[in-house]
Amino acid sequence: MDYDVIVIGSGPGGYVAAIRASQLGLKTAIVEKESLGGICLNWGCIPTKALLKSAQVFEYLNHSTDYGIKINGAGEVDFASVVKRSRNVADGMSKGVQFLMKKNKIDVLVGFGKLKSKGVVEVKAADGAAKTYSAKHIILATGGRSRELPNLKQDGKKVIGYRQAMVLPQQPKSMIVVGSGAIGIEFAYFYNAIGTKVTVVEYLDNIVPLEDEDVSKALNRILKKQGINIMTSSNVEAVDTSGDLCKVTVKTATGTETLEAEIVLSAVGIATNLEGIGLEENGVKTDRGKVLVDDFYRTNVEGVYAIGDIVKGQALAHVASAEGIICVEKIAGENPHPLDYNNIPGCTYCSPEIASVGYTEKAAKEAGYEIKVGKFPFSASGKASAAGAKDGFVKVIFDAKYGEFLGAHMIGYNVTEMIAEVVTARKLEATGHEIIKSVHPHPTMSEAVMEAAAEAYGECIHL
Repeated sequence: MDYDVIVIGSGPGGYVAAIRASQLGLKTAIVEKESLGGICLNWGCIPTKALLKSAQVFEYLNHSTDYGIKINGAGEVDFASVVKRSRNVADGMSKGVQFLMKKNKIDVLVGFGKLKSKGVVEVKAADGAAKTYSAKHIILATGGRSRELPNLKQDGKKVIGYRQAMVLPQQPKSMIVVGSGAIGIEFAYFYNAIGTKVTVVEYLDNIVPLEDEDVSKALNRILKKQGINIMTSSNVEAVDTSGDLCKVTVKTATGTETLEAEIVLSAVGIATNLEGIGLEENGVKTDRGKVLVDDFYRTNVEGVYAIGDIVKGQALAHVASAEGIICVEKIAGENPHPLDYNNIPGCTYCSPEIASVGYTEKAAKEAGYEIKVGKFPFSASGKASAAGAKDGFVKVIFDAKYGEFLGAHMIGYNVTEMIAEVVTARKLEATGHEIIKSVHPHPTMSEAVMEAAAEAYGECIHL
């Protein structure tokens, strides 16, 4: 065998799996057809956060007088420079992954990777030249792409996906965002903040529909206050791109409307990259666009594994990384624990941010729990008031019988940095009372976790 492990795909699942395999003494190679780091580093998590930071800085400038700062002249967005900064950040992160490959003595095989036969991977270069490599273990980590709906075909110019949304040649005056998950909401916030007129169209009753209903309703109010037009229980039926503006036919609960905008952003989820990677030819089982795997990411074919967006579970970068580590540790003869998919944090980086983990209030009730719920608003937080960020709250949910920490849901300034406390607490099976008795520093935003837990048990001091 040329290698112990070959990983196909270098996103946060693939490159992390490759590094961990190398650390465990396995001779490793990774296959990538584009840029190291995959979608997350190059076209997803990282460059979008750079765009959002530019939007937040612009908002600070526009509200500088709220902080006692006077600025001569109005702030102005240089859209090309904002995009350039985002791309520079992404390029820097990709180069960082290149360094990590060299540091860990991982061979990078450039081209499109395909499972050729048992223990064999074919790598086809851009010029069509193909080479084969052998490995005892082959990990598929091919990720996903923007999902297309039949009535919302992307042309890359007027009807776009997230990749085009990051590098538009000029800032649009108007945009319709279809879908209000994390991707849709983040881009809606970004473009609205820098002056684009934004409408969000969501098929379900609430925006960010996977979140707790209290969070969804709070975000809806805040985004409307920021100037975003939000249409829930609405469905895009057709898009006419023949004119200067896109004409979008939207079916609502009360009838049909026609909206106009320069750009339509389709943010209706992701589709998995399973085409052409040799699954059918080698008998690898799939179901509804996902590769079927066990708790350690083994497929039904010996020596073939799959991780990340192409397997069942949350399509998140940190999930893919965790899966990759578990997968290779099992390959190396370690004894990893299966991943607890009910303790995966989810974050949306609009402003205010959203972060959550575990059961929503509705899901906890449906699971049969008798619950205690505590909520602490940031309007009662000294740190939030000092920061000028009083919107939002922390909501916690406990099992009334045993005090088990069932879930937490946050909306507010910097809450994506706070959710890890709850993830760790739930991993260690901490109870509500243990959270209350853990002294939190003052003044901090994170005090709200302790205060919310105290409120659930009738012990909150500052409400």
